[in-house]
Amino acid sequence: MNFLYNIDVQVFYFINNTLANPVTDVFMPFITELDHWKIFYAIMFLYLLIGAGKKGRIVAIILVLLITCSDQFSSNLIKNFVERIRPCNVLPHVHQIVGCTQSFSFPSSHAVNNFAGAVVLSHFYPRFRISFYICAFLLAISRVFGGVHYPSDALGGTLIGILIGLLFIYLWELLNGKYKILKP
Repeated sequence: MNFLYNIDVQVFYFINNTLANPVTDVFMPFITELDHWKIFYAIMFLYLLIGAGKKGRIVAIILVLLITCSDQFSSNLIKNFVERIRPCNVLPHVHQIVGCTQSFSFPSSHAVNNFAGAVVLSHFYPRFRISFYICAFLLAISRVFGGVHYPSDALGGTLIGILIGLLFIYLWELLNGKYKILKP
């Protein structure tokens, strides 16, 4: 385990220190701060509810349920089970460009929630798949640039988010009649 942790720390320092520059010092805090996304999320949600027909309303409901579940699962269950301390609280020479909290680090809930959302949105709107995943990736990597997550926190959050997103798609398809659990 120590070997993997050392690799994680080295990759963390490469992203957080070596790749840091005046552009990332401005861009990444903007990306990582969820308050900057609230207007975009609100507009997207209203569009889904009002302007995207029945499909949009279904997607909006799925997203509300999805983010509620994924956030609770990552923030309250996994983080409290793993209890990994954030790099900004234990490592020296962290280039910290966002605030560091005392909450636990693994997984990155930003990554979990945004990748879960990207999976579901990509299922219903495949034409925008690349955009959804780019946004989710930028949010996940911005947490490492910011000094508040190890790369494995972002990667773990990505994988957990993808799995949760796929689970919600499966459940939707099950409810929608695409998959039959019991065949006569």
